[in-house]
Amino acid sequence: MQSIKDYFKNFKFTLGFALKCVGWLILIAYAILMAFGTLMFSPMNMFWRSLNFFSQAAEYNIVIRLISYFIFFLGASYILRLVLRLVATPLKKGKAIVDITASLIKYVAVLVLLFFVLQAFGVDTTTILAGIGILGLVVGLGAQPLIADILAGLFIVFEGIFDVGDIIVYNGFRGAVKEIGIRTTQIVDTSGNIKIVNNANLKDVVNMTSQLSLAVCDMSIEYGESLERVEAILKANLDKVKAEIPDIKDGPYYKGVAQLADSAVVIRFAAYCDESVRYQVERDMNRQFKLLFDRNNINIPFPQIVLNQPSSFETTTKEQQKAAQSFVAEQRESSRGMAEDDNIV
Repeated sequence: MQSIKDYFKNFKFTLGFALKCVGWLILIAYAILMAFGTLMFSPMNMFWRSLNFFSQAAEYNIVIRLISYFIFFLGASYILRLVLRLVATPLKKGKAIVDITASLIKYVAVLVLLFFVLQAFGVDTTTILAGIGILGLVVGLGAQPLIADILAGLFIVFEGIFDVGDIIVYNGFRGAVKEIGIRTTQIVDTSGNIKIVNNANLKDVVNMTSQLSLAVCDMSIEYGESLERVEAILKANLDKVKAEIPDIKDGPYYKGVAQLADSAVVIRFAAYCDESVRYQVERDMNRQFKLLFDRNNINIPFPQIVLNQPSSFETTTKEQQKAAQSFVAEQRESSRGMAEDDNIV
């Protein structure tokens, strides 16, 4: 049985679709009348003179004229914004500019409509414009935060600090930019939570999408294990690990011994990938290296108290020693361009 909530949801969708269809029919009919009105009506026809506000008719029906204003300005605004969004859909960059331009079109259309409506009622809009100019100066002095947000939004867009779809970090909140508006920016995290921030406050922002991100994987081996044997095995299998993780753009590279921990030798791997999949790449690397260690009898230790004699480990062959030395030198040279951060790589 359909719940009341689902019923109202379907009703809302149906009503919205019906209203949208009616709106498009009105726009199409209005466009046809405006395009072929001179062929359909005589110049002295009251309906045509009232509908066609481009004419200089002295007399017109104010109700028809107001309806014409609303259909023309709101319809033109909607179509322009729709075209802009359709053009921006296939673009990876530039969506923020489209969003801001669409917002400006909407606000400008409403303001122009307001002035035309006032003119229709015989109000002197020239005096109003002069008064608005003075009022705007006074309000502007008290609306400095709003102006700062608008200017900051423009700088964000035109300087390319970040764009819609980019992953950024702001005050510890990590998410993708959903929308850059005239006054605020919306950031959505992986859980769907949306953080709305005033543009002027977006000063300490880290854009994680501007370049490839670094995925790091630390694996532990027992102290009794031959490090050179492990390095020789890694040399023969790193390409296979990369083949299993298609999201890796560059790497993975063996970075050497990261730490001599209490119960293990920690070795580190690093790879470049897109920020949007960094955490998944790290999880995939953990899995692939665990499987690799299992296949080659490389033990990953865990904290324990040894009450018996330690087990024996396989010795390193001369071929493995040479392979390990060559592999370490090769990896050091290949990953030389990676960011050298003591806390990461």
